[in-house]
Amino acid sequence: MTTEEANDESYAAQLGERMRAIRQQKGLSLNEVEQSTNQEFKASVMGAYERGERIISVPRLERLARFYNVTIDQMLPRDPQRVEGAQPGAAPQKKLRIDVAKLSTMEGTQFKMLERLLRMIQVQRQDFNGKVITVRAHDTRAIAVMLDVTVDEVGDKLAELDLLFVPPTQ
Repeated sequence: MTTEEANDESYAAQLGERMRAIRQQKGLSLNEVEQSTNQEFKASVMGAYERGERIISVPRLERLARFYNVTIDQMLPRDPQRVEGAQPGAAPQKKLRIDVAKLSTMEGTQFKMLERLLRMIQVQRQDFNGKVITVRAHDTRAIAVMLDVTVDEVGDKLAELDLLFVPPTQ
């Protein structure tokens, strides 16, 4: 087996795991998917996809994503080797932990928009803690636009608004 074939099999397994996770989050069995899609996605074929034994085509994956009411990129496995925003020689970015509970008590369009963005991120990550969220580099750009500051100023602005989470000291 070549390295490329092994990578393809690994990706098929990861894609299958992701497909299974989404189906299970929707509370559907393989048979229910088959019935709900008028047998477009047969239970046996879906099982083979989920086990990584078959590769789903992009058009079929798109239709399945539409059936699950998710975007196609949410169906794809995450690449663990990809480091967001990593550039050689760049200093590591400080992680920003935002107190969503405190944010939800604040009034104003700017804060409501920010809260909606953070709730959406929580849903995408399947992080239902609800009180605190650590934002990633690409999230920081959207927050900068909402707060009308540069990306480098987001942390300072959140601190000024008292929205950065500070864990209680013992």
